[in-house]
Amino acid sequence: MRNCKFILDNHTTENLNSFDIIIEFESPIISFRNHDYTWVAISQDRIANDFSPKAIRLQNGMYVQANCNWGIWELNAKNTKQLLWRFNPDFAAPITQYSNENNIKKIVSATPDFNFSDNLELLISDKGIVEISRSPIPFSAIACFTDHCDFDTAENLKIQREFFKEKNIKITKGFFLNHFSKREENASFERDEQELEKWIADGHELAYHSLTQSIRNQSEAITEFTDFKPPFSNVPVWIDHGFQPYNFSLFQNNGIPKEKYEALLEEKNISILWNYIDSGTSTNEVINQLDYSQFNLISYYNFLSEFSFSKRIASIVKAIIFHYDNNENRIRNYIEVVSCLKSISNKKDISGIVKLIKNLLLLSLLLLRVVLKWNSVKKATFKAAKYSPVFFKHKIKNKNFTIFQTIEMVDFNLALAPKNIDNLIDASGLFIAHTYFSVNSKKYSGSLFNSDAKSNLIAASNFSYLSQKIHNDSIWNPTLSQLLAYYNSFQNTLFDMDANGIIFINNNNNIPSRSAI
Repeated sequence: MRNCKFILDNHTTENLNSFDIIIEFESPIISFRNHDYTWVAISQDRIANDFSPKAIRLQNGMYVQANCNWGIWELNAKNTKQLLWRFNPDFAAPITQYSNENNIKKIVSATPDFNFSDNLELLISDKGIVEISRSPIPFSAIACFTDHCDFDTAENLKIQREFFKEKNIKITKGFFLNHFSKREENASFERDEQELEKWIADGHELAYHSLTQSIRNQSEAITEFTDFKPPFSNVPVWIDHGFQPYNFSLFQNNGIPKEKYEALLEEKNISILWNYIDSGTSTNEVINQLDYSQFNLISYYNFLSEFSFSKRIASIVKAIIFHYDNNENRIRNYIEVVSCLKSISNKKDISGIVKLIKNLLLLSLLLLRVVLKWNSVKKATFKAAKYSPVFFKHKIKNKNFTIFQTIEMVDFNLALAPKNIDNLIDASGLFIAHTYFSVNSKKYSGSLFNSDAKSNLIAASNFSYLSQKIHNDSIWNPTLSQLLAYYNSFQNTLFDMDANGIIFINNNNNIPSRSAI
């Protein structure tokens, strides 16, 4: 029984954007502690993100556990004597940036902070491991909702609030600060302050969804962002909306210096930012962000059989372009195709027919490659889901901000079906949902409300089932800030080992834990 310590020089790591520690064992690794707190065989490659246990068993009977929750463990099934301890590999901490005059989307790695509070260490014991819960309810599942207010009105804001009060479900509710919208009926703090105050009184959290529904000219928009005063004392969450020039994903493209942007966020007490990325879209058997095996083309293909042919084709094409391929150029091709088709259909404008054909041809090459290689690509994990990012730090200029990633959830008939909820519970899983609770069924199937603003009966029943599971402590339902506060406690937990080879928690004895062998 012994420990293996890695002493890192902070002066060296502060200049790195990523690094790996390669660990070679004399004895092969025979099992891996999975994200669902079970031992799994090395029958396939395995990954433990920073919200999962970091522990393995060796053929010689020894257990190996990290002394902390930092970084990612990655194991290649073809080399069971080697373990990678990775820090910020590609797509482990992805953020969206838009660039040039066409707002081309790029996914770049966050700028990390490797100023560790302790040395990295492997604890090696024959007595087993200690694992800690991701939830204050010991080893429960976690359901966190973040809602985009694009379709909110004064009427449906009240309907939503009463619905969630009845179900005793809490959400992080996006809101527009000012009324500037192509839709006269859109809700905003400017017009609906009293209703939004009731959301806070009911225990929900408010989050900025940019500042307005529509986009002002650039100088007016940036001035609005620079000058606005927070309407409440504690609104730390910012969710980008559209192509607002002051968005986290766009500010650099609009000439706002990093120092100024960072200072403005601090001045307005904003510390939590959406990375404008979804791991995928929730549907049948796709809900747990920590289970990267759910996010692939075959998962989406399997649930499409009950839909019309046109719906199946549209859904699988979108999954290929936005999640499997996730290439900024082909995403732009797709957007151009949709724009051209709308112009032709709605405005009878055929001037963009050449652009339409050009972009369709470029997309067709991608789709043809996927069809021809279907058996080899259908189980490939989507890039943005591979390392199960949930929260991570990003340094804009000099200070760290917390970034979060979501799973798109728009069809509540499928996403929150009882079987999905039960699967989430069984895996002690987690989701941070990206939702549009006020959108009606004309835009999305499985929406929470029908076009007459009445509840979709299937979705309402699913939320009732979810409510029961929350009530009996099978699921923890925090706001985003509450989840982040717990995550920070989880991340700061350190482990050690005594002279008898017993691994124990060194600094956070209040966190739920258990021994495992």
